[in-house]
Amino acid sequence: MGRLSSVDPSSYSEPEKITTEHTAIHWNVDFEATKLRGSVLHKFKVLSSNLESILLDVRDIDVKNATLLAGGSELPINYFISDPVPDVGQKLTLELPAGTAKGSLNVRIDYETASNASGLQWLNPNQTLGKQHPYMFSQCQAIHARSVMPCQDTPAVKFTYDAIVEHPKELTALMSALIDKNEPGKTYFKQEVPIPAYLVAIAIGKLVSRRLGENSNVWAEEAIVDACAEEFSETSTMLKTASDLCGPYVWKQYDLLVMPPSFPFGGMENPCLTFVTPTLLAGDKSLANVVAHEIAHSWTGNLVTNKNFEHFWLNEGFTVFVESKIVGRMQGAKELDFRMLSNLTELQECLRTQLAGTPELTRLVVDLSNCGPDDAFSSVPYIKGSTFLRYLEDLLGGPTVFEPFLRDYLKKFAYKSIVTDDFKGALYDYFKDTDKKDKLGLVDWELWLKCEGMPPIIPKFDESLANVTKNLASQWSTKTVDELAKSTDINQPISIHQLIEFLGKLIECKDIVELNERKIELLEKTYDLKKSRNAEVRFRLNRLIIRARLIKRLDEIIEFANSNFRMKFCRPIYRDLAAWPEAKPRAVDNFLNVKDQMMAVCSHTIEKDLGLK
Repeated sequence: MGRLSSVDPSSYSEPEKITTEHTAIHWNVDFEATKLRGSVLHKFKVLSSNLESILLDVRDIDVKNATLLAGGSELPINYFISDPVPDVGQKLTLELPAGTAKGSLNVRIDYETASNASGLQWLNPNQTLGKQHPYMFSQCQAIHARSVMPCQDTPAVKFTYDAIVEHPKELTALMSALIDKNEPGKTYFKQEVPIPAYLVAIAIGKLVSRRLGENSNVWAEEAIVDACAEEFSETSTMLKTASDLCGPYVWKQYDLLVMPPSFPFGGMENPCLTFVTPTLLAGDKSLANVVAHEIAHSWTGNLVTNKNFEHFWLNEGFTVFVESKIVGRMQGAKELDFRMLSNLTELQECLRTQLAGTPELTRLVVDLSNCGPDDAFSSVPYIKGSTFLRYLEDLLGGPTVFEPFLRDYLKKFAYKSIVTDDFKGALYDYFKDTDKKDKLGLVDWELWLKCEGMPPIIPKFDESLANVTKNLASQWSTKTVDELAKSTDINQPISIHQLIEFLGKLIECKDIVELNERKIELLEKTYDLKKSRNAEVRFRLNRLIIRARLIKRLDEIIEFANSNFRMKFCRPIYRDLAAWPEAKPRAVDNFLNVKDQMMAVCSHTIEKDLGLK
């Protein structure tokens, strides 16, 4: 593949020569053909003299025509599309008139998306909760905006946008923007804060809302909206806590949209409208910390953005770091440290399984010259990145010293796209005239950014809550079923998060004595697991059932895998089933039956996990 451009290995666009300032979108939503039809009008700023052409990213898009708008007249432009690069897309070249000068340039492109555009998911009425109406939503991160519109699909470029969306009258349209105006079957949107293309988002369905706070609502299908409002009732508190930490909230509105089960991520930080998975509906708010994560993105990722996905840790590591601080302020310092330790268990599992064959992708800053961002996606930037920030915070004197720097960093780079050296420079600059300057000399940047595997240094965390889970995992892995049945230790009260962490640690134990049907049943009885609505608990229990090779429970494992297509859950389940010769054929058959219900980013990676691609 090679690097597609000097600024971003995954994008053909050349932001050093020309950059998008504003985009006007006009879409007609065709549910029958599963296509968006319409146009984008890009207002470009030309930075280079005598620019011969504009290069944009597309993926399976059918361009109808391209037009230069100047001085009230319309001039057709020659255009051509390159052959596709697998997992990346194509280059759209727009030829410009000779002698195009620096300054503003307006170009309209009329087009339609492919019926299977990788960034769009179309659900028929049967695939929705209400069973009456179709549903459509987008997921553009990392590089799927190019399948939704011709654009500079790189986080190095940020632009404002407005949109007119024509859709069935009975459905509600929402975007990562503020609703400007509503007409029957036509909704107008405006996003006045510049964003990268991957944050352009749309969802259309039979949706209703409930108020969560002064500038916050939750949207969902009617059948679950009240449960969603209850589950996410702490959203306004989280938003206020994040603002205290990070500075003013610039996006005006913070709404949540609870997605259909096929949504591939826990959440997506689309500005003004965070998308979240329905697997967060545990009934006890125990998984609502994902909302804290997406709220944190309003600053770390959306306001200050990685320039390309090789520096993805600047988005995700900072966001996990801020998320843990929100949790800490709401639930206490012990809980903050426990969550960060739990993350390390998750990272260990990721390194052992998903990234076992690609150790180079376990670095904090990766090389995407020959690899698409979807293939590099893992928990490494999230957890290794946040661990690095905690290490820096501890080194420099703790939260009272580091949090003022964090606010300064976010203010300094607000509305910009940066690389790791920009962060490093800001850190040294902030502390250069203080007594902390010498401490920064102790940081081995090369080691932290380039080393493979676990973080090179694990900060000192409060381990009191984690020790309980460690002890339980040790007992369940080393004792027989009869010994455990007589033990009183295993019945001690633990929190839902300790239960999740204990089950995760048990999965990570190399050897488990008597991991059989009786032990699984005792585990289920002791912790009342059969009644649990918590998806994180059910996910870990299913993985232990697979490890125990209980073939007669394969139906319920498949049922869980089909209940949601969140990659965090279905990828490890399919990987585990692929390593179980007796179950693999059934797993492959099931995947082939349901893959069309998955988003492309999910089916693409599972195909690789199952060895089908």
